[in-house]
Amino acid sequence: MNISHIFFAASLFIGSTIFAQEPMICGSQRAIEYQESLTPGFQAIVTESFEYAKKNRQTAIEKSDEIVIIPVVFHIVFSTSQQNLSTAVIQNQIDILNKDFQRLNADTIQMRSIFNNVKGATNIQFELASLDPSGNITNGITRTSTATASFGTVNLLLGNFSDVEKVKSSSLGGTNPWNPNKYLNIWICNMSLNLGTGETPVLLGYGTPPTGLPNWPTGSIPSLIDGIVVQYQCVGSNNPNPLEIGGEQIAVSGRTVTHEVGHYLGLRHIWGDGDCTQQDGINDTPNASSQSDKDCNLTKNTCLDNILGHDLPDMVENFMDYSAETCQNTFTQGQADLMCSVLQNQRFSLVNFNSATIHEVKKEVSAKLFPVPACKELNLVTSEPMEGTIRVVDINGATMSLQEMNNSDHNKIDVCNLKNGVYFVQIVSSDAELKTLKFVKN
Repeated sequence: MNISHIFFAASLFIGSTIFAQEPMICGSQRAIEYQESLTPGFQAIVTESFEYAKKNRQTAIEKSDEIVIIPVVFHIVFSTSQQNLSTAVIQNQIDILNKDFQRLNADTIQMRSIFNNVKGATNIQFELASLDPSGNITNGITRTSTATASFGTVNLLLGNFSDVEKVKSSSLGGTNPWNPNKYLNIWICNMSLNLGTGETPVLLGYGTPPTGLPNWPTGSIPSLIDGIVVQYQCVGSNNPNPLEIGGEQIAVSGRTVTHEVGHYLGLRHIWGDGDCTQQDGINDTPNASSQSDKDCNLTKNTCLDNILGHDLPDMVENFMDYSAETCQNTFTQGQADLMCSVLQNQRFSLVNFNSATIHEVKKEVSAKLFPVPACKELNLVTSEPMEGTIRVVDINGATMSLQEMNNSDHNKIDVCNLKNGVYFVQIVSSDAELKTLKFVKN
């Protein structure tokens, strides 16, 4: 993950040394390198965890019909009222995550057709936690006023994350994490520096990769605490705070968080953080010689590759690139499968037997669809009779049909008039878990 990319150059003088710096879009790779400097062998553990997830992708694919829920807590750490983002911005970001990861985002239509054979969706659903670690009702948002004007310091420019990691500690001006085995912790704060031309973010975000190991004990060494940190202007698409870098206003669509959650679930940058000889480890992502530079250049094909018989161009549409947020709109199926594998392996406790959401008090009803692919009629079979609604939606989230369940364990769904493609059946019931199942109309 080459994190030296971004939008403007500033000169920072420290003694007689000049650092020509640009703020970092993503500091995840630099954070791994920092942890490696503190704990030799950490990089190897991350790589081993990644390879294990790849090896066990098939198990995740077999379980991909049922939605898995990730409980999320946003820790807003603010020194000004502008940084104290509203609940509406946080909910908007959750909605963006769910659409992006389930490929229900409306801008999928902007993806070039040459990538149709590699586009992918997950069965992941993000929800604001409804129960805190003590079992109390919560809205999944904590708010902490801090005397720390910015957690972004000169140390970040030198690859040292000790100052920005303070946002994860109540005793150091931030907020302690909720149990990282049960919650996805996302800290929102200010990471800007005043370099003489006004405040500019040093870093837009970073996320910790899965390692499959117990979390580092808080305070034992200045090491990475599991979770994601995001610059406050980069959250949501309805954020009232403009992101300005080098005098240029940058469009924000909530994709910084999507990108960092990708890292949290095991994905690497699509260009493999190197030249054409480096890869991200996912078979269906096209090779690229470098990251895209905040643009949407559809003419780039910087590396020769062979994916399903095609030399695909650089995939600037991928969430794990550095292209403009308004250009990003998809994961590949290989990326989706790997993230689902991580949730059944290294991050198993996050989505299995987790009491962080009120969903746990609802009864669990298993459901299956057949035949798949379907031609004229689809059968929905549940483990017990149900009352509720059956909704069929397309990959853009548009409702194709809506019908009431017949209070039995077998419902028929007419799909005759649907065009060929991928669809989702959503089962909505007041007394059971929401379920979403995928099928193909053929």
